[in-house]
Amino acid sequence: MTIAKDFTLAELIIVAAAEAWRGDGELFVTGIGPVPRIAAGLAKMTFAPGLQLTDGEAFLVETPVPLGPRGDFKPRYSGWMPYSRVFDSVWSGQRHAMVTPVQVDRYGQANISALGPDFRKPKVQMLGVRGFPGNSICHKNSMFLPNHNKRTFVEGEVDVVASVGFNPKNWPEGVKPAADLGLIVTDLCVFDFNGPDHAAQVLSLHPGVTFEQVQEATGFPLLRAAGMKVTEAPTEEQLAIIRILDPHGVRTTVLKGNPPGIRAAA
Repeated sequence: MTIAKDFTLAELIIVAAAEAWRGDGELFVTGIGPVPRIAAGLAKMTFAPGLQLTDGEAFLVETPVPLGPRGDFKPRYSGWMPYSRVFDSVWSGQRHAMVTPVQVDRYGQANISALGPDFRKPKVQMLGVRGFPGNSICHKNSMFLPNHNKRTFVEGEVDVVASVGFNPKNWPEGVKPAADLGLIVTDLCVFDFNGPDHAAQVLSLHPGVTFEQVQEATGFPLLRAAGMKVTEAPTEEQLAIIRILDPHGVRTTVLKGNPPGIRAAA
């Protein structure tokens, strides 16, 4: 495979996010938002053919459905996936979603509900907790956050604990926190919560980004994972698949420009 010399930040992150599903086998997968959705499709079309994706309605597809107007594209259906089967997958742990919360804290808890110290009078009202509580208990979740800063990765606890993490005070007495978190992918790095006592540890830094920059943009302490590296560049083959999955360039509206350490080709 040929390593690409010219790629965007969005493409780098899509390739990094696809790694969240490596080794998952046959699971129902949901990528929430354009970048996670493209990443899930990339994973299925390269190293994880067993992943189960839907057309966004009620059918499973073997070829991921491209974003935006489909033109002559016709989905190739392989099964029926109504809500009842979706929930069967969720409750039984046979799902791995990549979610897009607004806040995350040092415990891996996430918020999509509201912002502000008083839940009864929020400064910003968002989605409500929706399915986050049950989903975070029942199955694995990875996360994508496009703006890595201290408003996103907060110093204290998230304003509303919409999905569970590893804060022992929020679990019943005697119950060990049992959240299942995968990769956390941002515009600066990739990390997880697999450090000692579920501490956040940086797995890779995007080209041109330093660990100190990431720590400065994070409201809680980070560790350097053993073998911390530079996030791997896309291959030309991966870029070709990404263009098929996103023919209208929706990814560039989510994340603009190139990684700090990569110059665009002349």
